[in-house]
Formats: sequence, C-alpha cells, structure tokens
Amino acid sequence: MNKLTPGSNMMWESSRMMLPEHKARIRQHQKEMMKKTKPILDDQQKLEIGYKIQCALHNDLTVEIKYFSDGDYLTVKDKLQMIDTRKIRLREGKEVAFDDVLDVYVD
Repeated sequence: MNKLTPGSNMMWESSRMMLPEHKARIRQHQKEMMKKTKPILDDQQKLEIGYKIQCALHNDLTVEIKYFSDGDYLTVKDKLQMIDTRKIRLREGKEVAFDDVLDVYVD
C-alpha cells in the first residue's frame, strides 16, 4: 500500500520525519540510559584503599586507580605525587578525588 492507493491517509504521511531537535534529544536520552551509578564502598574497603595508597606513596610504586567520573568507570595508571585530605595527585598532573576512588591496584 502506498500513498496513491485509495484509502490511504495522506494527512499523516509527513509525520514520519524527525526534527534535528528530536534526534538530539533521543541521543541524549540514550546516553543518559548508559550512565552507571556510583557504588557505595563500606569502611573496610575504604581502609584497604587508603592502605594501598599510603604504601604506594612511601615505596614510590606505580598504581592503577579505578574511579567514577560523569557516570562511567575510568582508570588511570601512574605514580603518586602527593596525597591531600580530599584528593590524590599523580605525577602526570591528574587529580582524583578520594570520594570517587573505587579501587587501587599496586604494581
């Protein structure tokens, strides 16, 4: 059946097109659906992460830090430069907040 056959509804044929605003909103919604939630760490996990960070800083070891940022899990691998009360500064200049750290792997 096409638009020239008798009984077709020509009034709604133009409703198949999508405006650029609609496409952008659909993409934004799909991106929001892909976002992950930040896991909540218990006190024992936080203590273990703190111990690994202190050990890596004092022994000048390379660490791989898994952290949460903007709805996704990211990792960074570098040596530690400094530990502040709220953040970890790496030698490459990257800073990671303690609240966002999920796990630490020491090489």
